[in-house]
Amino acid sequence: MHKTIVSDTSCFIVLDNIGELEILKLSYGNILTTQDVADEFGKGLPQWVEIKSPLDKQFQKELELELGKGEASAIALAVEIKDCTVILDDLKARNIAEKLKLDITGTIGVIIKAKNKNIIPSIKPYLQKLKNTDFRLSSILEELALRESGEI
Repeated sequence: MHKTIVSDTSCFIVLDNIGELEILKLSYGNILTTQDVADEFGKGLPQWVEIKSPLDKQFQKELELELGKGEASAIALAVEIKDCTVILDDLKARNIAEKLKLDITGTIGVIIKAKNKNIIPSIKPYLQKLKNTDFRLSSILEELALRESGEI
């Protein structure tokens, strides 16, 4: 059985903005998210995204003291699922998830995964598409992604 994948809002928004939401499904299969994330996304999510609520609402509320609702709910849900990876782009959310010993990836990680699974031939066009949006992609992160995907 493969890992369960929980996604925060940013991955959905970013991939949708570049017209590449489908690589999320092709890379991981079905994705879990929360109603808070779905609400933040603001439009219908594909059928392969399942909405699930974290059971520990109090823990989510505590996380909301430092994070947005979507990030807090995604982390709260991920904590409750054994063998889970959570997709987060926000640095503060990633740091909190790391302290909770969660397995983390981000939108760039999703694109690298697609390359490594031969879903896409190169990450370069996707990184270029990201640069044409408001997604913050540092030159250091871009270089790391290109190295990890074997493109430099």
